[in-house]
Amino acid sequence: MVLDTFSNTFASYNLNTEVKMQIEILTWEDLQRFRKELIEEIKGIVKTGELRTGGDWLRSAEVRKLLKISPGTLQNLRINGSLPYQKIGSIVYYAHSDIMKLLDKIGRG
Repeated sequence: MVLDTFSNTFASYNLNTEVKMQIEILTWEDLQRFRKELIEEIKGIVKTGELRTGGDWLRSAEVRKLLKISPGTLQNLRINGSLPYQKIGSIVYYAHSDIMKLLDKIGRG
């Protein structure tokens, strides 16, 4: 009797808690369209001069180590515009010259 009750409860639990996942299928055409859009976006950035050229570029971890600051402090510097940056994909880059300008500004402030 107890086993039957357990089996019925377990079966109804499985039916009621079914996990539904949406799957989005990308086609070859979707990838080609994304590729073309990405190339056009990069061309636009380069053409407008939005992407800086020259100098050394540092990633966030390198900047934090150099300035001896936390990730939150670095984010605040980005948000308030104290430290310009370029984001390519999910990676944030900082120009070494901008870091030196920030250090000069802090030193004078």
